[in-house]
Amino acid sequence: MEECKQNSLPRRGFMESAALVGSGLLLAGCSQSSGGYSKVTFVDKAPDGPPLKAGLIGCGGRGSGAAVDFLLAGPNLQITALGDVFADRLASCRQMLQSGISDRRTFPAQQVPEGSCFVGFDAYHRVIDSGVDLVLLATPPHFRPEHFSHAVNARKHVFMEKPVAVDPVGVRSILDSARKARSFNLSVATGTQRRHQRPYIETFTRVAGGAIGKVLAARCYWNQGQARHVERQEGWTDMEYMIRDWGNWCWLSGDHIVEQHIHNLDVVNWFVGEYPVKALGMGGRMRRVTGDQYDFFCVDYTFDHELHTASACRQIDGCANHISEVLVGTEGSTNCRGTICDKNGKVVWQYQEQGQEPEKTRFNPYEQEQIDLVTAIRTNKPLNEAENTAYSTLTAIMGRVSAYTGREVTWEEMLKSDLRLGPKEYAMTPLPMKAVAPLAGQEKKS
Repeated sequence: MEECKQNSLPRRGFMESAALVGSGLLLAGCSQSSGGYSKVTFVDKAPDGPPLKAGLIGCGGRGSGAAVDFLLAGPNLQITALGDVFADRLASCRQMLQSGISDRRTFPAQQVPEGSCFVGFDAYHRVIDSGVDLVLLATPPHFRPEHFSHAVNARKHVFMEKPVAVDPVGVRSILDSARKARSFNLSVATGTQRRHQRPYIETFTRVAGGAIGKVLAARCYWNQGQARHVERQEGWTDMEYMIRDWGNWCWLSGDHIVEQHIHNLDVVNWFVGEYPVKALGMGGRMRRVTGDQYDFFCVDYTFDHELHTASACRQIDGCANHISEVLVGTEGSTNCRGTICDKNGKVVWQYQEQGQEPEKTRFNPYEQEQIDLVTAIRTNKPLNEAENTAYSTLTAIMGRVSAYTGREVTWEEMLKSDLRLGPKEYAMTPLPMKAVAPLAGQEKKS
């Protein structure tokens, strides 16, 4: 396969460490396979138990999808409260839940009473305090640290979408809440569904067991067409417009290197077993029609012992699209999602389920992460993915800051940075932020 012929990349020294299984993985049992690698047993459906009541905070497309994924994870699962800053989005989600049908999927219909539907910037408080056992956090990422903190302090289990923050201040808040969640015996899943995707997990166990030897280099891409945008409507304040168009504003999304490319960066961090110590990036804005973000980024991440990851992401129509992760080692290479090759590029192993094409799975990873979360809660074997995803979020932020400023940026600098994006108070009012993209070399650190 073409993806495996990567041995022309520079060979670098790399730390001697055994990577741990991704925190989202639940093992129903482990045994040695004939190849000498741990055989992974997956959980196909969460076990039954008393009703588990969830509240959804953020009723847009991804939030509505997460609610359906949760309802399909196992028996006796309910959505009992909804919250959003916009009444129309909440109403649309509520109607979808009442129908029991979404994107050709059927699920147990949910009748969420009017008194459990909350609108406004304080809606998250009211959802969390409404008697739910678990909250699904799917607002724009800027709000994630505050919402997560309140949920943990209220002793609620959490599913939160990635990324978990847009700036270092937010990352540190997530890390603090993650430690508190662990002390409270809470389970937290974070929307990094590749860590729940069976081809990725099976490949990881082999790479961790030495299937490609010492890892020498990695690369990852998320290149696609123009992202969704929203045209401003008459009567909208700056705040309403930005939140409705949140994917194009850095203070709300973190830019697409953080909001989207985090998936690929997280896979590299997971497989390597460490986080990069510095980043040197570049990027720019050419054709974006709204917001203040870049259209593309290219970042060279350096790990200890000079292992490098070449990272690139782009959102421009009419260009070649490509989404992937690749690791190259002393004994071979892998695409991380189900194929391992030897040093000559010959496929030596492929993930395959019965009746499925190679690398394909009949299990939806978005549903699998909810299955794993509910299973962890009902078996009282907590999982906590918040710390891993916080550090992968910081990885992406480090790349963004380097590209925005033109400087080499270090991990320690980001961990200690006081950078915080966005307003400190929230109301549907004018905002001072304008649609001006950063210029590298101007020492702007946002």
